[in-house]
Amino acid sequence: MIWRPDLTDGRGDAGMSHEGSCHCGAIRIVIEADPVDASECNCSICRRTGALWTYSPPGKVQVTGVGAGYVQGDATLTLWHCETCGVVTHWSAFDPEYKRMGINLRLFDPELWSALPRRFIDGASW
Repeated sequence: MIWRPDLTDGRGDAGMSHEGSCHCGAIRIVIEADPVDASECNCSICRRTGALWTYSPPGKVQVTGVGAGYVQGDATLTLWHCETCGVVTHWSAFDPEYKRMGINLRLFDPELWSALPRRFIDGASW
C-alpha cells in the first residue's frame, strides 16, 4: 500500500509550526502547534519501532513524500514508514471520520520533545 499525501492544508501560523523528517529526508512532516505531551505505547508494534507519539487532527499536519503503509491485525490504522530508510513517520486511521492521527516525535529535533511529559499507553492490554 502506498500513501500519497493530501497537500491541500496550509501550514498555519509559521511561528508555531515544526518540521521533522525521516532519516533520509524523503518524508517530511510539518505540525502546526507545539505538542503538549509524548505518548509511549507498549503494543506489539510500538515497542518494536520505538516511536514516541503526539496526536493531531489530520488537517493540522502536512506530510510530503511517498511512504509505505502497514496495516496490522485489527485494521483500524495504517502505520506509515519511509521506503528508503525505513523510519516510522506517522499513522492514519482507516475511518475517515476519525479526526486524529499520530506523528512520531522522534522525527523532530529533540529540543521539541525531550522535556515533554510522557504519557504511557498500555496498548498491550487491548
